[in-house]
Amino acid sequence: MAGKDKITVTHELVDIDTLHAKIEAGESLVIAADEEIIASLPSGNWIAGTIPYFMTEDGGKVDKKRIYVNTISGVSSDNAPRITMYNANTISRIAQEAPKHGFTILILPAMSDVHSAYAQNAPDYQNMFFSPIVGWISGVHLDDIETDSAKVGFGPASGMLVDNQAVAMHIHLPEEQTANIKIINLFAQGDGHKITFPEKGFNATNCLVDGAEWSFSDYLKEHNIDTKLPLVANYSGVMVNVSIQDVGAESVALYAPVFPGVEYRFAAPIDDYVKEFNKALPSGDAGNVAFCCNCILNFLYSELEGKKTGKMTGPITFGEVAYQLLNQTLVYLSLEQNT
Repeated sequence: MAGKDKITVTHELVDIDTLHAKIEAGESLVIAADEEIIASLPSGNWIAGTIPYFMTEDGGKVDKKRIYVNTISGVSSDNAPRITMYNANTISRIAQEAPKHGFTILILPAMSDVHSAYAQNAPDYQNMFFSPIVGWISGVHLDDIETDSAKVGFGPASGMLVDNQAVAMHIHLPEEQTANIKIINLFAQGDGHKITFPEKGFNATNCLVDGAEWSFSDYLKEHNIDTKLPLVANYSGVMVNVSIQDVGAESVALYAPVFPGVEYRFAAPIDDYVKEFNKALPSGDAGNVAFCCNCILNFLYSELEGKKTGKMTGPITFGEVAYQLLNQTLVYLSLEQNT
């Protein structure tokens, strides 16, 4: 790519007419919107995920009529973004197929086989962590969670909306630019019990609590654990959350998998989420932020509807991708000019 080229990514909440105009103009787009809107779109250079929750300049918003769109500009005609679909068997290739110098935006439908495969195995994929992979888990309005399924849209094929595959856009950068993934996670390990699990997965039945065998469900109930707080693992100083979805009689459903050999503790509580979150945001005008998403659990538990989260905007999602699957975090990708 020629040195004079520069990739820019704009992000905005738009109406359907504006989106159609952008698609017809051949722009490269990453779209977040309600299923009905995505299903109606013409073919083009876009990928999409279903979600009606957004961070906007006016605060958290629930809207089935508006569309959040990232527009990738400045690409050369011979090195345009490449759009790919992956299933549970092929998602392991994503890091190998990522650009050597650039980044990938990935959308996976919640509770699908490809979501599960990525969540449990991504850290072990060949070439993972060589090139930035960022993205999100698509979802549905929480009122429709029993009747609708999360989906992704594949722009090159008009009307292709599926719930069992992931979509990715691989974007090359000129040598003068670098993409960096950053994570805002307000949660840290509390001073409670050390918890480990014998098996990896989205459901936890048994665990060890300070070395003693427990039913994980019984432990949560008997110790009156606040399940709005996630389990937190410390990966060499990086805090990774595992959020509780549902506490059943015999097992506990999780929004992200736990892994054997990893020590978890429940997070320390946070008194004022919005205040602490805004303190953690980067200073400046966020003009170099190319992509951003925030977790639906942050939106719900911290009552973010109508509340501003700095100048960060983007979809509010059922999970975040910063190489691997994350929960209860805000993830963003910045494009930096090399000096």
